[in-house]
Amino acid sequence: MNPVTAPRTTARHLPIWAGLVLAIIGGLMMPIQGRINGGLAERMGDANAAAAISFAGGTVVMLLTSVLLPRGRAGLAAMRRAVAGREFPRWYLLAGLSGGYIVFGQSHAVPLIGVALFTVAIVTGQTMSGLMVDRVGFGPGGKRFITARRMAGAVLMIIAVLWAVSPRLESSTQGLSWLVPVLLPFSAGLFMGFQQAMNGTQTAAYGTPITATLVNFLVGGTALFILWGISSVGAEAQVVFPPQWWLYTGGVFGCVFIA
Repeated sequence: MNPVTAPRTTARHLPIWAGLVLAIIGGLMMPIQGRINGGLAERMGDANAAAAISFAGGTVVMLLTSVLLPRGRAGLAAMRRAVAGREFPRWYLLAGLSGGYIVFGQSHAVPLIGVALFTVAIVTGQTMSGLMVDRVGFGPGGKRFITARRMAGAVLMIIAVLWAVSPRLESSTQGLSWLVPVLLPFSAGLFMGFQQAMNGTQTAAYGTPITATLVNFLVGGTALFILWGISSVGAEAQVVFPPQWWLYTGGVFGCVFIA
């Protein structure tokens, strides 16, 4: 079997119900993280700076976790072997760029369209890309055919989310000024399916999600700080760091979501 698509025993330790529970918990982190990152961007007056700061917090958490926990140190050793042995395409290490784009979208779009509409857009994109990723077998679990039941479940999920936030949609869609900001989280959702597949492949190779999450934050954080630096050239406004400590916890929720 191709090492990219062959599931390892380390990826089978959790029963399916536990994986579903963790997926739900991770999904709950997304709107919370969006609210925090959007608030930080508003108070800092610089969405690029807010995105970089958020990722920096998550990077610190994952560095400490990787160094202090035996599982984290074992994952770093396994990562060296996996990358050297080409157990998966090395460009999978760039999966963190998608995570950085998601946080970038949160910082830019949430202040304009709100958390509810942001969530609808990103979930829609994520559902579409998830079905595509399963169909082509991009993830470590191999191909999963798009059956009528799975398609119906995806459609019902999107309808449920739209219904839940419909009052907010009615007040947010006056005119077309909301359309462009909505395309940002929708496109982030499209990338998210592929990011999850690449993270799953790395987790199977490392034997732990800790190392895969750390790589995501290092790559995405580097990209966001480069973007912040470029956007700051010639900028006259000073970045304001708000005193509210909770505005800097977006990266922590991102750790839970990615892991």
